[in-house]
Order: sequence, then structure tokens, then C-alpha cells
Amino acid sequence: MDTGRLQRLDEWQWVLPAQGDMRVPGMIFGDAELLEAMDEKVLEQVANVAALPGIVKASMAMPDAHWGYGFPIGGVAAFDPEEGGVVSAGGVGFDISCGVRTILTDLTQAGIERYREKLAESLFRRIPAGVGSRGRIRLSDREIEKVLAGGARWAVERGYGNAGDLERIEDGGCIEGAEPDYVSGRARQRQRDQMGTLGSGNHYLEVQVVAEIYDRAAAQVYGLERGRIVVSIHCGSRGLGHQIASDYLKEMSLAAQRAGIRLPERELACAPLKSDVGRRYLGAMRAGINCALANRQILMHLAEKAIREVIPDCRLDLLYDVSHNTCKEEEHDVGGRRCRVFVHRKGATRAWGPGHPGLPAVFRPVGQPVLVGGSMGSASFIMAGMEQAMGKSFGSAIHGAGRVMSRNRAARAYRGEEIVRRLGEGGIIVRSRSMRGVAEEAPGAYKEIEAVVAAAEGAGLARRVARVEPLIVVKG
Repeated sequence: MDTGRLQRLDEWQWVLPAQGDMRVPGMIFGDAELLEAMDEKVLEQVANVAALPGIVKASMAMPDAHWGYGFPIGGVAAFDPEEGGVVSAGGVGFDISCGVRTILTDLTQAGIERYREKLAESLFRRIPAGVGSRGRIRLSDREIEKVLAGGARWAVERGYGNAGDLERIEDGGCIEGAEPDYVSGRARQRQRDQMGTLGSGNHYLEVQVVAEIYDRAAAQVYGLERGRIVVSIHCGSRGLGHQIASDYLKEMSLAAQRAGIRLPERELACAPLKSDVGRRYLGAMRAGINCALANRQILMHLAEKAIREVIPDCRLDLLYDVSHNTCKEEEHDVGGRRCRVFVHRKGATRAWGPGHPGLPAVFRPVGQPVLVGGSMGSASFIMAGMEQAMGKSFGSAIHGAGRVMSRNRAARAYRGEEIVRRLGEGGIIVRSRSMRGVAEEAPGAYKEIEAVVAAAEGAGLARRVARVEPLIVVKG
């Protein structure tokens, strides 16, 4: 990225001044090295998003940002419905409510060492993963309706986990305003046998060890101890979410024309928040969020069964579940006034700071857990939302390391078998149904997670609580 076009506020914050059709400036978070490594397309997309009607404050890119569909991945933008604001399916992404769930255990690294191979096999056998993967759950039309309306609450009612889990899921496990009627028959059909499946791409289940604690007070609140085992699940709404996005992108292209909105590029198709298309997309997108929350709840249940098959008397409790592909109606300070805005977070995690009334009471003293996934060969981080983020980024932070290499390029540069062998020599067991998928997700295809995390903390978005390192990786 050419930083010569940017104004540097400090070590971690850069401004792209509003010019041309931009209604607000751009804001990019990260140090000089991270920005220089970003694709120039990120800056172009930040500027394009800044030209959309009703955008407030700034068009933002997180330190892990890279090129995406319409919006950059790692992009954040908020729109005011009273100022003609819009909703964009490209600003949410195709994998609606893709997110991370982290589970606490009473196991230790030393305690599971002799069981690791068996644990890997048990998880790989019980967790359906891969392109087009299907689970053992078959949903009727009536049950799909209930999933889309009920989210993780539906899953708990069906015996997948317990009611105590819901408090530790974003939106209490079920977002309000979901409208299953606005989800197409094709989208429902794609999800009929995909509940409780991991999918492919960058989705994973990892058994991890807490390698380092940075903030002891927050770690205590979160239930984290050095040497303790945690399990993280990264996935989303599967085929249903992808179909919702595909369906509404077509409608939004026409809606934008009718509303007289000149799009900087076709992929930024959008609709006014107060339009019929905008309202229907929000209802369908929220149903997609509920689908993802139910899916991760089921996967947690399957993971517990797999682990207890090998270590029967272990304890597992949910730390937190947070999404990073959403559009949420929230209250924020904008230009000195308190107002309701629709915050698009695409490849960006909600990161509310200490004291936020929307957080579970247990987390309010230290802030919301922010779950940041690394690559399968690198550490991941558990962070905490910072108060400054509310004013800087609408309470948003990074979601992962961020790609530096496309999947096709990575598949040409790496061999999956070699990656599995090398990681195995480093003590990481990888189980995958696709060696091409492993190559596409090679550690070298991603930024250095430590640099991205340091930038997020330096910018005042989220602070480090713990570093966790992979011991077992299950991928599609």
C-alpha cells in the first residue's frame, strides 16, 4: 500500500482524507510495516465504502485487513438510517456470522500428552468437515424455521449444551429481528443437512494450550490459566449464509439503481436501510446469524462428546462466542450525539470495552473477550475489548492474522502433505480431508499474528489477555 496518500496520526492510526465522492475520511489501523504489506486494493475499497450514502465518522480497516468482496476483509463502517444510510451484503460477507467459540477445560498440556493422537482421531471422526460436508442432523422445513428464529437457544432446547452457555454467546445466542420468511427456499435446502458441520477454507477446530498470560486480572475473569487446554471452533452459517448473500446481492443492485445510488463498484451493491429490500435483507441476515450460532453450539456439543470419549471425566465450559461477519444495530456517539447506527463488521470482531451494559455481568469489569484466530501453525490470541475502541472503531477490533496470499497462490506455493509433516515435527497434529485445503491455509499465507495483535493493542482497540498455541488442528 502507498502510505504517501495517508496522513499519519500516530504510530498506529492513518487517515485517508475525504476526496472525490468520499463522504467521510478513511481510517486505517496498523503500523507502517503492516500498511506497506497491505494490497493497494484495500485503500481503494476503503475509499469506495466511504462514498456510500449515510456513512458516519469514517470507513475503517483493521490491522489484519486485506482485499475482499466490495468491502475489505477487516472493514468496519456504520450507517445512519435517518441520513439515508444503506445496508450492503458485501459489507457483511458471504459467510454470515462466521465467528469463533472458545471452550475452557480442566485439562493440562502435560495431562493430555499421551492422549493426543486418540483425541485427534476422535475429533476428526465426530466433526464433519470439508467442502459440502454433511452432518447427521436432518432438518424438516419446520425445524429449519425454528433454527433461523431461535439460534443457539434452539440447539440448547434440543439437548446440544446447556442454558448456561447462552449468557456467554453474543446476543445471548439468538439475535432479535430474524425473519425466516425472507430466507429463500434454496438457502434452506442447502442447510438441511449441514447443521453441526465445520465446512472448509479457513474454518477449523483446534485443541490449544494457554502458553502465556499478559493480563492476569482479565485472565482470571475469563477462566484462563497457563498450561491449561482450551478448544476453539471457527466456522459460520455454511451454505445458508452464502445463499442469502447471493440472493440479496442481485436484489440490491436493482435497489441501488432505483434509489439513485451511484455505486463506486458493482460489488458494493446496497439498499437503503428503510427500503423493502433493506429490511428484508436485515431479517434474512439475522436469520443467518442465528443459523451460525446454532451451528457452533452443536459443534461444541460434538467436540465435548469426542473429548469425553477419550478422557471421560474432563470438564468443559464455554468462555465466549463472538461473530465477525455481521451488521448490527447499535447505539454510538457520532459527532457529539447519541444515535442508532448499523455497524457493518466484515472480518472484524465486536470488541466492547469495560462497563458496557450489553456485556454479561461477569465480563463488565474487564471488557468483552475478543477471540483472534491465527493460522494453523501459529498462535491465536484471546484479547479484551478496550474502552477507547468505542470511540475509535464503533467497538470493533481484529478477527485474525489476515491473508497475504490468495488461496490459489498458496495452493501453488505449498504442498499440503509437506505442511502436515512440518507441523507434526513441531508438535502440531493436523487432521484434514483435503491436502489442497491445507496448502491453501498454509501458515505462510497469513500475516504474522503477533504484529497484527500488537497493532490492535497499540491502536487502543483490544488488549492482549492470553496467547494460545495449537496442539491439534481439525480442518476440512
